[in-house]
Amino acid sequence: QVQLVESGGGLVQAGGSLRLSCAASGRTFSSYTVGWFRQAPGKEREFVAAMRSSNGNTYYANSVKGRFTISRDNAKNTVYLQMISLKPEDTAVYYCAADSVSNILVSVAAKYDYWGKGTQVTVSS
Repeated sequence: QVQLVESGGGLVQAGGSLRLSCAASGRTFSSYTVGWFRQAPGKEREFVAAMRSSNGNTYYANSVKGRFTISRDNAKNTVYLQMISLKPEDTAVYYCAADSVSNILVSVAAKYDYWGKGTQVTVSS
């Protein structure tokens, strides 16, 4: 079992940067697939980024590719989402997620067993 807590959200102007953190407690998730999703008001939860533990491959939504970077620090049991060149359309609650199955379809939220409560990111114009 893994418990996840996001942090690092806040208010930033367009063009700014934020780094989100997702700290895992309990059992280490070094072998877990990890991902980030976001949900804006009135919209469905959407995939943002993910990383497989097995090979370190990363995956990004087209809307964030080139601007967001997912990484993990297994020693700290933490996954990060570095966000640069933020746009107002990036405004959403951001959630981290993890799953013990290595080959899940990483962009599908329903495939993840463990979720944080989310952290708000607001990008002003």
